[in-house]
Amino acid sequence: MDETSLNQRIMRYAQVSKTGIGLLARLIGQQYLGVNIDRTKHAAQLRLALGEIKGPLMKIAQMVSTIPEALPPEYIEEFRQLQSNAPSMGWPFVKRRMAHELGPDWVQKFQHFEKEAGFAASLGQVHQAITHDGQKLALKLQYPQMDDAVEADLKQFKMILSLYHMYDKTIVTDEAFLEISDRLREELDYIQEAKHMAYYRFMLKDEKDIHLPDYYPEFSTKRLLAMSWLEGRKIMSFTDAPQEIRNKIAHTLFKAWYIPFYQYGIIHGDPHLGNYTIQEDLSLNLLDFGCIRVFPASFAKGVIDLYHALLTQNNDLAVHAYESWGFKNLSNDLIEILNQWAGFLYGPLLEDRVRPIQETKQKGIYGSEIASKVHKELKRLGGITPPREFVFMDRAALGLGSVFMHLNADINWYQLFNALTQDFDEAQVNARQKELLDLNNF
Repeated sequence: MDETSLNQRIMRYAQVSKTGIGLLARLIGQQYLGVNIDRTKHAAQLRLALGEIKGPLMKIAQMVSTIPEALPPEYIEEFRQLQSNAPSMGWPFVKRRMAHELGPDWVQKFQHFEKEAGFAASLGQVHQAITHDGQKLALKLQYPQMDDAVEADLKQFKMILSLYHMYDKTIVTDEAFLEISDRLREELDYIQEAKHMAYYRFMLKDEKDIHLPDYYPEFSTKRLLAMSWLEGRKIMSFTDAPQEIRNKIAHTLFKAWYIPFYQYGIIHGDPHLGNYTIQEDLSLNLLDFGCIRVFPASFAKGVIDLYHALLTQNNDLAVHAYESWGFKNLSNDLIEILNQWAGFLYGPLLEDRVRPIQETKQKGIYGSEIASKVHKELKRLGGITPPREFVFMDRAALGLGSVFMHLNADINWYQLFNALTQDFDEAQVNARQKELLDLNNF
């Protein structure tokens, strides 16, 4: 590591310590020492601080906001805003970064370049541009020194997990940390993201109501991703639309996430509200492909096996499914608790009728009530270590469930799921996946 990189990481440690460690210290202080804090005020301050320093800790906060019982509701509500309302970097920053990526004459490459970011996220922000032949582009520009920021934030995040584990040993996060680390490092490589985009274009080529951007390599680098601009409205603008419209959007979302999984063993691990928009004809735009998880076909088979285990109350098949995912040392009590969580996630798929994704009218995020119950039972039994492959699959299910809950969609989830999985063949999935991963034209 050179001196500049070392200095960047030291500065990052200082910034992150004021946010992540500060949050943990205050929450633990409140819970165990009786220290009084104004959670609403502190949560808002923390969101602003994370938005200013950007980077992986902000993305981790986004991820935590979709996990039931991970944080008090005041923090979850603030962190949700980071998904679609993060502060952007100003024009002086943009000029420097664009010159670094495309050269000092970069402005001449475009007929028009929008100075204000159209969207700002944790690792970069998106600007609209128009090429000289009239093509409207979305330019995803990475913030500077993100490599150093990732490594610094991951060390701090590991420290936060270690400190938290001192007080709550219910979920051992070692494997989850490794999984999150690998995915975050992958997200820094926009050439890799372009390849992910090509995967999804191939997997969803027959779905006329799902759109993906085109890739423009002549305006792209490892830190700048040029794509066609897709017009669309935010999904939350449809929450008061007629029922049939909300149902159609939910149906399309279900296909967009699970056709790739059940046919190719690939899941999009980041299904938050900022990653898709809806066109006027109610078709779906998929916009971000940084967080993609490729599973062995046996993992997807385990998902289907567990479904049939719950449907037929076959405990041996359930154990087989958990073990195929990497769960170890499963006692009967642990299996019973895991089945409670699985029963919640699979619940809408087990009933052959039209229903919402969640029938209780509880407030908060999707799954919080059952998650609290499962957490208490796992704590009583001494905890569990979820396998790393489980992290983003579970997150995708919760994230999509949350969107379906916002839409208040009424669908026969049973028929939708069975139509996708009835012809599942592990060998065919392996063959399709190999064909896909061998793609070179992107």
